[in-house]
Amino acid sequence: MNSVSSRPQLDVADSLLGLLRTTSCEPRPDEQLEALTLAVAADLPVLLWGEPGIGKTAVLTRLAESLGLPLTTVIASVHEPSDFAGLPIVGDDPAVQGVPMAPPQWAVELVRAGRGLLFLDELSTATPAVQAALLRVVLERRVGALQLPPGVRIVAAANPRASAADGWELSPPLANRFVHLRWVHDREVVVRGLGGVWPRAELPVIEPELLGGAVEFARRAVCGFLEARPKLIHQLPSSETRRGGAWPSPRSWETALTLLAFATAASVSRDVLALLVRGAVGDGPGLELLAHLDRMELPDPESLLADPAAAELPVRGDLRQATLDAVVAAVGARPGRERWEAAWGVLVRALETGGAPDLLVSPASALAGLRRDEWEVPEAVERLAGVVDLSGRAERSVARVAEAGVAGAGTAGAGVGR
Repeated sequence: MNSVSSRPQLDVADSLLGLLRTTSCEPRPDEQLEALTLAVAADLPVLLWGEPGIGKTAVLTRLAESLGLPLTTVIASVHEPSDFAGLPIVGDDPAVQGVPMAPPQWAVELVRAGRGLLFLDELSTATPAVQAALLRVVLERRVGALQLPPGVRIVAAANPRASAADGWELSPPLANRFVHLRWVHDREVVVRGLGGVWPRAELPVIEPELLGGAVEFARRAVCGFLEARPKLIHQLPSSETRRGGAWPSPRSWETALTLLAFATAASVSRDVLALLVRGAVGDGPGLELLAHLDRMELPDPESLLADPAAAELPVRGDLRQATLDAVVAAVGARPGRERWEAAWGVLVRALETGGAPDLLVSPASALAGLRRDEWEVPEAVERLAGVVDLSGRAERSVARVAEAGVAGAGTAGAGVGR
């Protein structure tokens, strides 16, 4: 006869379940998780969009554990509007005391704890009436007559309407209050997680000495961008689906400004910043803002012209191209022989520092076109001969130098003219 444990089988089953549910966390690069934790640190409501079963609820559970915050989960679709707006309670003298709106138990417990992570799940299956009641909860942190404490962070999750059970599109006023993050699965994260080790959610390390500069940079960037693109200050999408996502408004631009300041102070990667900015104001406006940030970070053309041999040029090809174009534009704005020759030195520096030679074609052609008849072609052009094909003007310039008998100019003219 096989020996059977004296322990009740349900207890043994519970022990097995306990082992299966025992997992650990490890530091691991995860752009989605980093974007989520930074938005939580910035005290901004976040909405995770993803297909059912993608792991949105699980990541919120791990996030609360990692941050040491009690997790309060509220399934929006199974609640009535009064569960968020509060239930009217008639007192002894309503004419004098009014009729207060009593908050639900979960809100009272959050206030008692003084901190926590409020998780509003299944948001896209909440009826329009419930979504309207959630407006004050998400923006003003009020539930009935109760004010949620500053230590409470709000994160929501939703499925796209096509995959949501009896789903609704999010109302534009509610959608515009969130930072929208698309949540997708990562094969390596899932496999390693099922093996018992999940990524650890950690708050970003914000450097105290960077706070003032981060705020100044964020304000200058967003304000400068909106001055150049005023039509993007408020742009309500035409389609119902897009109105339920991220779109630009004064409120969402303020969100983007906050995220930019936090991202700068925490020195997060460009990819994480892109997720956050696009999640605040939408893909198109977000990408335009990121391009504006690139232009802000370009080196000063006058500094490059002052010392071409020591010029520090961007590594990224598009930024390097923009920098060289700016140098040529600076010479065109204030032409002079020394400045023109210095610009050729910057182009040579670009070639010497490993940039793609084809990036020099456009600025070199434009720079050659700025030459005046009394200016001799500098030796720097010889360094570029055979690498870039200058415009016809440059070819004629080099030919004139060759005819004048300048040493080596004939070789340069042959190379440039190829």
